[in-house]
Amino acid sequence: MVRLIRCLMMVGLCACVGGAQVRNGNGPMVGDSALSRQIDALLADPAVSRAHWGIKVAAMDGTPIYSLNEGQLFQPASNAKLFTTAAAMALLGAGATFETKVVAKGSFDGAEKLTGDLVLVGGGDANLSGREIPYVAPALRPKPAPPAAPALRYLEEMADQIAKTGLKVVNGDVVGDDTLFPWEPYAEDWAIDDAVWGYGAPVSALTITDNQLKVTVAPGIAAGKPVTVTVDPAVPYYTLDATGLTTGAAKSGSHVQMERAPGSKVLRVYGSIAVDAHPDEEEVAIHDPAEYAAIALKGMLEARGITVTGVARAEHRISSDTEGFVSQATKPLPKFDLGLNVGHGFGRSLTFYSCDHCDPNKLPVEKVIASHTSPALTDDVTVTNKVSQNLHAELLLHHLANALGGQENGSTAQGVRVVRQFLLQAGVDKDDFVFFDGSGLSGHDLVTPRTTVRLLQYTSTQPWFADWKRSLPVGGEDGSLAERFARAPLKDHVFAKTGTLGEARALSGYLDTASGRTVIFSIMVGNHMPHSNADREVMDKIVAAISAAN
Repeated sequence: MVRLIRCLMMVGLCACVGGAQVRNGNGPMVGDSALSRQIDALLADPAVSRAHWGIKVAAMDGTPIYSLNEGQLFQPASNAKLFTTAAAMALLGAGATFETKVVAKGSFDGAEKLTGDLVLVGGGDANLSGREIPYVAPALRPKPAPPAAPALRYLEEMADQIAKTGLKVVNGDVVGDDTLFPWEPYAEDWAIDDAVWGYGAPVSALTITDNQLKVTVAPGIAAGKPVTVTVDPAVPYYTLDATGLTTGAAKSGSHVQMERAPGSKVLRVYGSIAVDAHPDEEEVAIHDPAEYAAIALKGMLEARGITVTGVARAEHRISSDTEGFVSQATKPLPKFDLGLNVGHGFGRSLTFYSCDHCDPNKLPVEKVIASHTSPALTDDVTVTNKVSQNLHAELLLHHLANALGGQENGSTAQGVRVVRQFLLQAGVDKDDFVFFDGSGLSGHDLVTPRTTVRLLQYTSTQPWFADWKRSLPVGGEDGSLAERFARAPLKDHVFAKTGTLGEARALSGYLDTASGRTVIFSIMVGNHMPHSNADREVMDKIVAAISAAN
């Protein structure tokens, strides 16, 4: 009774819930609970005190436990993937798959000769790569690790399928077709310097080896000699301008730099590397993945004795929509059946031709002569969340747009529109979030801690929750939390998505506490000092304090 009177005397500033005092609204935490005192002390550290912090903790049923600035907006960074992957699980279904096809478009002269094009039609498969699926936690991987699978293995398999048809000559082009989605390689406010690297790779319905290449710079044979640069896969795509030199200074390490101008296919490699240094490996984005895939497939066909008289080229679908992004993304949609679970990919129908007086063997056709089906969506969601794979999250967003967005099929804006409708139906306040992409790379993305907790609480009530929760990194074990929470009592008891973007950081998920119960938490920080991990260290201490207090 005394506690209730005290809360009422504070003129509605706090609500008393289960012994905890929770700030209503956007201001600082009000109250003197043990947890709030611990968090206040941690945030008073001069290394983090000038940053902007938001925290929300709740029981699994949504009962509030603690909050600080829970209704203020923060950049979620890769916490945005929580929203995209949850919507994908709910609306596309854990078993959804996507198909990549090779279509012969033209006329055949027997089985050996095609007059027309071979079209590699992208179906939005994120895993045409050497990645092993399903994801295996590091502790369960064989040791020593087996050799990695070839990055272009599935493209090679489709080339084998084509060769087995008996095809010998293609009088036409090899076309990489990514028109399933509009050609929107970068979402709004992606940083231009990110576009060089694998984590900022362009989005394409024809995604190949994560739309990135591994570039390795190794020392030359002696000091003063040029560095050695290798590109994997070894597809002739970028022109290398390598001017780096080998130095003789022992232990001087690597000072290699790589750069590529926007729109350019020249990759410049310069700087120096010590003769005794380990090779420098970087993941460099592929400028036009559909074009790259066409070049790679053409080379594979020629290696199998198939003559291609034309060129390798890309075919894109350029958006013709004139409506602004925000207007599209916030336009209401009809309510979804959240048990819809479409369960399959979305392709396009093929056109077959006929005529009354033609040689049936020479009719122009569209004939599927090779194909590959993706792993189940739940496997890709695991990869997306465990390793925080930006491109995969964007592809999920486009699939949502293609399935349910309407209007400009497959566009970023329509994907955001679908996620927005999903969140509104999940009980999220319409003013508590705004997304411009699916991965969190956009600096325009904003979300409140209370919205993130609400999403996490909502997912816990859904039939697909167990699969989705397994996609989250586990403290001290795997993904982006492999090196965090590595000791008891938090090891194996934190299941959360990380997020880092410039001077913003986030960590949200589920926590098994000291008492044995599980709570939901979201911790977000904005405007922390650049090139500092002090906020991350305090964030982890806050998680420890939440565990001990509950």
